[in-house]
Amino acid sequence: MTFSIHGLAVARGVAIGRAVLVASSRVDVAHYFIEPEQVPAEIDRLRRARDEVVQELQKLQKDMPKDAPHELTALLDVHLMLLQDMELTAGVRQWIEERFYNAEWAVTSQLEVIARQFDEMEDPYLRERIADMEQVAERVLFCLKGSVSPVTQPRRAVRPQQELQLDDTMDVPLVLVAHDLSPADMLQFKQSVFAGFVTDVGGKTSHTAIVARSLDIPAVVGARTASQLIRQDDWIIIDGDAGVVIVDPSPIVLAEYGFKQRQGALERERLSRLKHTPAVTLDGERIELLSNIEMPEDTDAVVQVGSVGVGLFRSEFLFMGRQGNLPGEDEQYEAYKRAVEGMKGMPVTIRTVDVGADKPLDEARHDAAHLNPALGLRAIRWSLADPSMFLTQLRAILRAAAHGKVNMLVPMLAHHSEIRQTLALLEQARQELDRRAVAYGAVQVGAMIEVPAAALSVRMFLRYFDFLSIGTNDLIQYTLAIDRADESVAHLYDPLHPAVLRLVADTIAESRRQGKSVSVCGEMAGDVGMTRLLLGLGLRSFSMHPSQILLVKQQVLRADTTKLAEWAQRVMDSEDPAAVLAEQA
Repeated sequence: MTFSIHGLAVARGVAIGRAVLVASSRVDVAHYFIEPEQVPAEIDRLRRARDEVVQELQKLQKDMPKDAPHELTALLDVHLMLLQDMELTAGVRQWIEERFYNAEWAVTSQLEVIARQFDEMEDPYLRERIADMEQVAERVLFCLKGSVSPVTQPRRAVRPQQELQLDDTMDVPLVLVAHDLSPADMLQFKQSVFAGFVTDVGGKTSHTAIVARSLDIPAVVGARTASQLIRQDDWIIIDGDAGVVIVDPSPIVLAEYGFKQRQGALERERLSRLKHTPAVTLDGERIELLSNIEMPEDTDAVVQVGSVGVGLFRSEFLFMGRQGNLPGEDEQYEAYKRAVEGMKGMPVTIRTVDVGADKPLDEARHDAAHLNPALGLRAIRWSLADPSMFLTQLRAILRAAAHGKVNMLVPMLAHHSEIRQTLALLEQARQELDRRAVAYGAVQVGAMIEVPAAALSVRMFLRYFDFLSIGTNDLIQYTLAIDRADESVAHLYDPLHPAVLRLVADTIAESRRQGKSVSVCGEMAGDVGMTRLLLGLGLRSFSMHPSQILLVKQQVLRADTTKLAEWAQRVMDSEDPAAVLAEQA
């Protein structure tokens, strides 16, 4: 039966495919297809992993102290029994043999199927036994993680979505359904086989949503109970424009969305013709359109869309998923160098590590001890609390500057003391490189304006920094006291709130008065509904996801800033800026 689930639209476009549910396992699982001839080897991997767990449990039983609780012995018996359960083992083999899933993916897929069966049981005791099944599956996954996989990257081609039919059983696009996805998960998404995703939680500017837009894949977040209502292998449509997920669509609905997909592809083709067109307004104002990236490899997409540089390289993604093993100076230097060389002479702005809040370094450090991580030890606070780590990053950035134009951007500054400490450590990093006789280049240093205290102290900031970059995502969050990752208050997250607009406008105006460069690198920069307003407020530098560059350029080419300035002031003076903005829509 067809039904729809409503959430928040965060990444445009339409995705159609079979649902892959992320099971409750806490083990990171790779998702990729194997070739048909690799099926026996993959099943052998699975068998070896299961046998290893069986031997491990049998050894635990053998070495069990005589005074051990009877319940513990019984628990091991249950786990051994589950490992031999035909529904689990046969089901996993079926995913491998029929769908060509890798072993880890097959285990989590079958676990999800069984979990649903347990959920439907009336007996509370039986329902709770799913925890035993999860523990067994996790043991197998850990063993698989240590075995050598015959495939490390997805290699099976998927059929174009517009050719999709409901009776297809193989080689179809897949969409991911999860309660939530971490930033580290999203990084893996770039090499995955998924055409889109849906999550139960998240807001329009949660980091999951931001990375989804940067990947230019359809996504819906904040869909509440999607992971409970959607079943493994269900056919679903993700409408990233409307924020709707359609489950088990009828052929008529499928055809309608297939047409919408093709229309979207045609629109992207038309926009691609603007790639080499300079971003100049009707009245001759040259606008700088920069891109935000997470990894050095992202520079390919930046160059392809005609962006004139990287306005934000989120360096924290080099630090994630390392289990405490942070990247050293040489590793960071090589990564930054690849980004600089990938931009072929265009500037790269590297933001110093910004972990915390919705980007915890690892789950172990993101726990209940930090009740409100958005207000805790994050961004520059985290860096200054570990000078050795920070100096390592500063040296790597300086060394990368020897290969091209590099700017350095410091996040979440609020205090004069933080500014002094940061600049002192940067000078110390230079001195350390001098002592080692290591080559490095000059960098311009900028500050992010993402805390209201910084926006209100903009004159002080401009005395110390070469440029400013307004991080509107956090600026809105902190100004309005809204957790941007919490869908329950997402409706209160308002970039057009008069207080937010005033902070943005004053920062732009003061920077221009002092002859300093200022950009917007938050989601507001890539929102085509805000382009004309920001131009009217005097902004001449935008930094956004590469996927938004051409859409924003289209707005720039149609704009006349001499006419927009007066209108922008009316928006600023209004108690209801959204209503005035709508007049020009």
